[in-house]
Amino acid sequence: MPELPEVETVRRGLIPALEGRRLTRVEQRRPDLRFPFPDDFVQRLTGAVITRLERRAKYLVGRLDRGGMLIMHLGMSGRFEIDGAVPGLFEQAVAPDPRHAHVVFEAEGGARVTYYDPRRFGFMGLIEGDVLEAHPWFAGMGPEPLGEDFHPGVLEAAFAGRKQGPKSLLLDQRVVAGLGNIYVCEALHRAGISPLKPAGGVSKRRLGRLTADIKAVLTEAVEVGGSTLRDFAAADGALGYFQHRFRVYGREGEPCPTEGCRGEVERTVQAGRSTFHCRVCQK
Repeated sequence: MPELPEVETVRRGLIPALEGRRLTRVEQRRPDLRFPFPDDFVQRLTGAVITRLERRAKYLVGRLDRGGMLIMHLGMSGRFEIDGAVPGLFEQAVAPDPRHAHVVFEAEGGARVTYYDPRRFGFMGLIEGDVLEAHPWFAGMGPEPLGEDFHPGVLEAAFAGRKQGPKSLLLDQRVVAGLGNIYVCEALHRAGISPLKPAGGVSKRRLGRLTADIKAVLTEAVEVGGSTLRDFAAADGALGYFQHRFRVYGREGEPCPTEGCRGEVERTVQAGRSTFHCRVCQK
């Protein structure tokens, strides 16, 4: 599933095509994706202006001039493709399958944005009014990890006295919003913190380092367009490149890249997910 850097990359790619532009035509080609489309989805969007295109955790949020918001989630395999007169877009690096084109947005200026989703685990919805944080999809979400509200105190409070491993807590969207398996593995390795030991035993000093490493790994991933493992491509068709910078994720059996460490990267399954780590330098 695309994680925060991939969704942020898509958001930035869609801004020239959609932000500040009126939707002149909306085409819905099936009744549902993961969930059914809202009633009158096409009618409620046609003619509306997306005044701002934002991101909350792994969701895209398009604020509408009519009030309310268009919510879009990529699920496992969702992606957007842009055609038309939008300056600065690259050539398509990966051609999507037209059989999986489910929604088309046409906007002022000639841009045509098509949403593809082979597995149909993504979804779109409409929220009335300015009540994002009260909606069930967003209620109780933790702070954005790249925002000012995410600081060492957040992790100190979440980890205090907990027997769960740090990775499990970091993947809890109520603790911090938008983190996923890849970047949690990478951040824990950079911080030298074991994903297997109780979170309550991690010192405040090390949590300060972990907070900084989470921000750093996410920032670096956004700068290179996220990570492409299977289905992900940016809205301009370009692939992400952060997978070439992975220190541990997917590198089972390779030497640990930490300077001076003689360990190797191991894979452990936690709650059905692969955890990549080094037992030697992650304590």
